[in-house]
Amino acid sequence: MNIVLLGPQGSGKGTQGKILSKHYDIPHISTGQLLRDIAATDTPLAHELQDILKRGDLVSDEILMEVLTERMQMDDCKKGVLLDGVPRTLSQAKLLEETLTLNGVIFMDITDDEAIFRASNRWHCPDCEALYNLQTHAPRRSGICDLCNATLVQREDDNPKSIHERLEHYHKETKPLVDFYRKKGLLIEVDGMQRVKIVYREILKKLQEHQPNTATVA
Repeated sequence: MNIVLLGPQGSGKGTQGKILSKHYDIPHISTGQLLRDIAATDTPLAHELQDILKRGDLVSDEILMEVLTERMQMDDCKKGVLLDGVPRTLSQAKLLEETLTLNGVIFMDITDDEAIFRASNRWHCPDCEALYNLQTHAPRRSGICDLCNATLVQREDDNPKSIHERLEHYHKETKPLVDFYRKKGLLIEVDGMQRVKIVYREILKKLQEHQPNTATVA
């Protein structure tokens, strides 16, 4: 079961990825988090990534695919993967085809206004990676993770200026992937404007229809 989660920031890829990961017992691989984790180490690649991130540049396709391929060779990926954050461009999609056979691409569509609203209100736990939204899923105690009591943090690029820039990039570079995967018969479209549980059930239902015997509604 190899699945790509596709959609703009705030569409729920991270939230659904964590839920689906537990349901199918396959890892949810967020390339953004994967790159940040590597950048926090002390290796030549980490130093290169640190420079790229400081400049605000995008990581090259070559580096991204090298890191992703290495991650997908780990034992926990034997039954499949949920990819979040890759591919972002047609060139990445074509490179991914060379290393992975996909079962489906889940496209969670939301409006730009909703993307801005959600992204600007989201926080996460740096320790257990739990996700929160101050408007729709706030922690019980302000700024504190419900699960491990760590102090919540917000991504540096979850601010209005960065969100608008990322949306522009999404519409220019990533949105064309919708037609790319639709033509391949891999696209599974879901209304991401709905509540988390409804989106989750819709994903499972459509995966069942798309790939019989691989998904069940819980």
